[in-house]
Amino acid sequence: MTDNWNLLGHEWAVDMLRNHVARGEVRHAYLFSGPPGLGRRTLALRLAQALNCEKPLAAGEPCHLCRSCKQIESMTHPDLSVIQAETEGGILKVDQVREIQRVLNLKPYQSSYRVALFLRFHEANDNAANALLKTLEEAPSHVILILTADNPEQLLPTVVSRCEILRLRPLPVEAISADLIERGVEEDQARLLAHISGGRPGYARRLAEDASLLEKREERLNDLQTLLPAPRVEKFSYAEKLAKDKDAMRQTIMVWLSYWRDVLLRVAGAETALVNIDRNMEIEFLAGRLDISAARQVVGGLESALEKMDRNVNSRLLAEVILLDLPKV
Repeated sequence: MTDNWNLLGHEWAVDMLRNHVARGEVRHAYLFSGPPGLGRRTLALRLAQALNCEKPLAAGEPCHLCRSCKQIESMTHPDLSVIQAETEGGILKVDQVREIQRVLNLKPYQSSYRVALFLRFHEANDNAANALLKTLEEAPSHVILILTADNPEQLLPTVVSRCEILRLRPLPVEAISADLIERGVEEDQARLLAHISGGRPGYARRLAEDASLLEKREERLNDLQTLLPAPRVEKFSYAEKLAKDKDAMRQTIMVWLSYWRDVLLRVAGAETALVNIDRNMEIEFLAGRLDISAARQVVGGLESALEKMDRNVNSRLLAEVILLDLPKV
């Protein structure tokens, strides 16, 4: 009986990668996509362990206990390079890619493979993405490249076409709830966090460990309620405050987007479970006041705003547009 690489969910992805390692058919480049907190980085580290474990339990089955496995887990292995933008929502620069290219040409220091893990590669600017193309086309045989991104469509098609793509999907609420209960979270709280996480185990665990994340979410949703009937002057004032911290603005948009997707589901009469179950009354109220095109417009506007933030559009203008486009209810 295999242990699914000590990973919660994504069994099909683990099976596929395990078989690649066991049969010696590992691709030179992989792209793991899906929303943050889903387990993309963890799966990448598990693949690195399967490739470089010193005492595998079976072909493609890392022990998780040897020196290499432990070093990879803590991202301190000499043959593992982790490349990412300095901050979430920042820019991965061409110099970072060029620097790693020099390292990758060297033979592995202590293991079979050098693994280069490019986290949140959708944050790479065009120069950085183009620089990586050369390595993707001519990677040395001892090098495995793993990219993670929210969505393959955000990347250059030439990069995507050179990778084996694994699109990771959110997990069932029940699986995440059970995992949290096993970690000592009280049952009702575990159910709430499982819903709020939208099927993302990493995000659910962070919510359980850090109470301030839930408080911040509460604050952002309360702000949204206040802003819906607010006059334009208040909206402009809030937009100015929101635009001062790009990272906080991105987080706010993501919380609001999850909320409005729930509203859209209810307007459409979908049976799907809500993400924001603790806000059920408000969501039902809004759904009763809006038609489907109005709800879809808000969701589309917030999705578009997130994409624009990745392209460094003027934050203040963007915040104003978001707030002025909110329906008056």
